Amino acid sequence: MVSLRFPFLFSQPPKLPHRISGTTSSRRFSSATTAALVAASAAASTAAIVAASKDPKNPFLQNALNSLLFSYCKSAPLWGSLSLAEKSSSAVVEYKNGISFPSILGDSRRLLGIGLRKKSIFGLKNIDVYAFGVYADENGLKESLGEKYEKLSTSEFKENKECNEDLIDNDIDMTVRLQIVYSKLSIRSVRSAFEQSVGSRLQKFGGSDNKELLQRFTSQFKDEYKIPRGSVIDLSRERGHVLRTTIDGKEVGSIQSKLLCRSILDLYIGEDPFDRQAKEDIEHSLASLLQK
Repeated sequence: MVSLRFPFLFSQPPKLPHRISGTTSSRRFSSATTAALVAASAAASTAAIVAASKDPKNPFLQNALNSLLFSYCKSAPLWGSLSLAEKSSSAVVEYKNGISFPSILGDSRRLLGIGLRKKSIFGLKNIDVYAFGVYADENGLKESLGEKYEKLSTSEFKENKECNEDLIDNDIDMTVRLQIVYSKLSIRSVRSAFEQSVGSRLQKFGGSDNKELLQRFTSQFKDEYKIPRGSVIDLSRERGHVLRTTIDGKEVGSIQSKLLCRSILDLYIGEDPFDRQAKEDIEHSLASLLQK
């Protein structure tokens, strides 16, 4: 069996035609047609909810309910749907693979956006490797960025190119949660991927003399760890620019380094992110939070 190895070419994921965005323009219907569609959608949603409540683990009912919620709320961002997987709190579902992300981590780290990390094999086929969610401490966001951005209009905020840089540079608690999608992924492949991607960012921001820092980070992903589909890897920036890494809830290491924290975050919200649509969703969320 040939194992998946990351050093192949990574490509940017294409724009997905069915991805829901907060900026998606609505189609124009007559008032009568709109009322009929809303009524039909509401009735279908009610029926799906009743059925799902009787058998919440049924994947067909779950998918049907998520589809109804997405079609009923076309103007909402992709990350705005609710999942029945967590009864006590809302969750957000990455629609293509059905991966669920909690809307809040800990006490106040709020989900800003979700996306997919894809891998191109010989330029012929794209594989969904993992889904990711980017979280940031809401209070920290307002304390560090509120004064600078709260008075900007949405259009002015989108035109401002400094916000993501400020988010990356400031000492704000953040977490990038990775949830494994590809069932044949090995921890060695993860280690190899980070050697390439994080290594390139370390060189970009800090020069070439950072091999020891890169090795300290990648050595946390030991061969003994298993990461089947559904495994969760959290890369969290704590106060003082400390990067804390956990695998399925178990801490595997922490490193104090502003350069390393910046390099990790740049992969997801920097100039050349893994998923550009996810970055746009994150910017939309930031604007909403800072303008409250």
